Amino acid sequence: MLVSARTADTRRTARRPVACGVDSITTNRADAPGPVRTAGEGTRHVTARLRTDVAHNARVWNYWLGGKDNYPVDRAVGDHVTGLYPSIGEVARADRAFLRRAVTHLAGDAGIRQFLDVGTGLPTADNTHEVAQRIAPDARVVYVDNDPVVLAHARALLTGSPEGATEYVDADAHRPEEIVAAMTGTLDPSRPVAVMMLGILNFVLDTDRARTIVRTLMDAVPPGSHLVLTHPTLELGGEGNAEAMAFWNENAKPPITARSREEFASFLEGLEILEPGIVACSRWRSDGTEPAVAQFGAVARKP
Repeated sequence: MLVSARTADTRRTARRPVACGVDSITTNRADAPGPVRTAGEGTRHVTARLRTDVAHNARVWNYWLGGKDNYPVDRAVGDHVTGLYPSIGEVARADRAFLRRAVTHLAGDAGIRQFLDVGTGLPTADNTHEVAQRIAPDARVVYVDNDPVVLAHARALLTGSPEGATEYVDADAHRPEEIVAAMTGTLDPSRPVAVMMLGILNFVLDTDRARTIVRTLMDAVPPGSHLVLTHPTLELGGEGNAEAMAFWNENAKPPITARSREEFASFLEGLEILEPGIVACSRWRSDGTEPAVAQFGAVARKP
């Protein structure tokens, strides 16, 4: 069972339920401490960086997916972006559907039993561990995010199967070495790992830095591992997204960038790209009836 302690409005009153290992703590204070596992540090208390006056990507994405973990500012920015780029809701839903198909293939046909999901986002339907453990109950999943609010939701809601494992790591994608160090507590680096990076590299504005992040993560996993990527683009009919991205970067966080097919392909260098190659994520091993969205998707295997 999930156990939630309420209501802890001071560090003193929060200390005991944290020590008892509860799943979540309800508080009236956004700066109340919460327990999360951090890269290289084990479990520690963090101060939630909760801002309800600035739109945040995880909450806006949650809004586009029909979730309820968002604030008026997130909905206002989300609606404005939709007005500038009406297809953004389709992109969000296509990205989630791509995750389901990719994880289904990896846990099924490819026999992958370990998943590293970088940039978890707020929990919604068919999260990585749910799809994987539905097929392989012994699958092990490590979620990575650097937002304490996201991690608090994940820790309370993303519970795995008894046969497998589900872990949550507080780490920044800009520091992949920390992710590698933290994942080894749950994942076996000698066995193949599926590295999931859906809609995360677009928050790394420098392309060379983004390539280095991918290489660092893929160098840490053995042959037979896979890389799963999605990324927004101004191609594939996404030219109208430029104005929406400019508005986002002025009114929300973190800033975002689009990339070309060539730039996206550079993240997959040295890997064997699975059929059907680099396509709109809505068209990756789908039935072909979905409209193409301006979001590249690909799955590649490390030889």
